[in-house]
Amino acid sequence: MEEVETPIPGADETRVRVRAAAFNRRDVFITQGLYPGIDLPRTLGSDGAGETEDGRAVVIDPMLEWGDDPRVWSPQASILGMPRDGTFAQYVVVPRDNVYAKPAHLTLEEAAALPLAGLTAYRAVVTRGDLRAGETILIPGIGGGVQTFALLFAKALGARAIVTSGSDVKLERARALGADVTINYGANPDWHKALKRGEVDIVVDSSGGDTLGKVLGVLRPGGRVVIYGGTRLDSTFRIFPLFWNHLDIRGTSMGSPADFRGMLDLVNLHEIHPAVDRVYAMDAVNDAIAQMAQSEQFGKIVLTIP
Repeated sequence: MEEVETPIPGADETRVRVRAAAFNRRDVFITQGLYPGIDLPRTLGSDGAGETEDGRAVVIDPMLEWGDDPRVWSPQASILGMPRDGTFAQYVVVPRDNVYAKPAHLTLEEAAALPLAGLTAYRAVVTRGDLRAGETILIPGIGGGVQTFALLFAKALGARAIVTSGSDVKLERARALGADVTINYGANPDWHKALKRGEVDIVVDSSGGDTLGKVLGVLRPGGRVVIYGGTRLDSTFRIFPLFWNHLDIRGTSMGSPADFRGMLDLVNLHEIHPAVDRVYAMDAVNDAIAQMAQSEQFGKIVLTIP
């Protein structure tokens, strides 16, 4: 914990008094030196909610300089919290266009849990995934912030949701959020065989590894896989089901300003509440990072800023 100068907004910027922030996996990776383009010293934190200097309750879009092409971010794009100072502070300066009204039904802690994970999940499920009511979505590895939002958004859109986890506790919490089918992959390494061939319309995955090969066999013809991460690293899979069943594999990361607005519209329309695992005081920030590193949380870890 350090005292630093209060940031001064420049042209087309605004200063937000941060009241709550939230953790993402990238914050842990940065502390471990496992993130590209690390530039120190830097205040971490991509997610934040608080008030503008005129008293408006706001939530911050952490995606900076997306660019003019809604299909893909520009080479200049970056994320709040690295390389630009982020939200683990009392004040943060951001472009005015990145500040939005806080959803009225959310507390500041819930609103802080929303930005990065909610944006990533919305683009994966809606923009890139094109999920429709009545379809079946498979969400492997439920528990992290993005995957819990993927479940919440899918249920709001009228989809049937199948989730997997190695933890029965996380599966129980997923059922409470609306999951229709839960599978423990720790107890059954061949978990995918419990699903019918062609049962799934869309998979939203962040793991990679052997998961991709397993899910291709349960997708219906014309189905799609949306990938936003690779915690299990590279994948090797059979090519045959990919071309024979006309499957799509789509990559995605973060989201455009239009995605952020669409995400907020969905959250407001259905009064969606983020899954918050635990709220820490700012002086316990190292405890929060340790919990995040262990991947034991369900949903988001939030930090209150005094």
